[in-house]
Amino acid sequence: MKVVLQRVKSASVYVGDTPISEIGLGLLLLIGIAKGDGETEADWLAEKVAGLRIFNDEKGKMNWSVKDTEGEVLAVSQFTLLGDTRKGKRPSFLNAAPPREAEPLFDYFCEKLSASGVRSVKTGSFGAMMDVTLTNDGPVTILLER
Repeated sequence: MKVVLQRVKSASVYVGDTPISEIGLGLLLLIGIAKGDGETEADWLAEKVAGLRIFNDEKGKMNWSVKDTEGEVLAVSQFTLLGDTRKGKRPSFLNAAPPREAEPLFDYFCEKLSASGVRSVKTGSFGAMMDVTLTNDGPVTILLER
């Protein structure tokens, strides 16, 4: 599993002209699920995301987690994170889990985030063509992999 985590002031997901989800201060997560990923990877990443201290405290130090700030999370499934570009000019997505395996694990990951104490976990629309907008805060962008 791979997660691109971005600290945001706001983020939203649209399918066509229809707004699907939006958050204020918090984290935008782009999540790639590989073949062979399971609950072990999802559990570890959910705990890591929920507890990662990347929000500034009153002294401007990164000491607070999304839980500490009562921030929100917007999780978006993105199989293209598993694109292998080592050969040729077109990415290969052979390592990405098929949707019938990835979608339940994505849902499980989001449930674990909520169970870890994140106040609000919203999602995009699994498998849909989405427009994702964000106002990056910092910018702070971190790649997590398990």
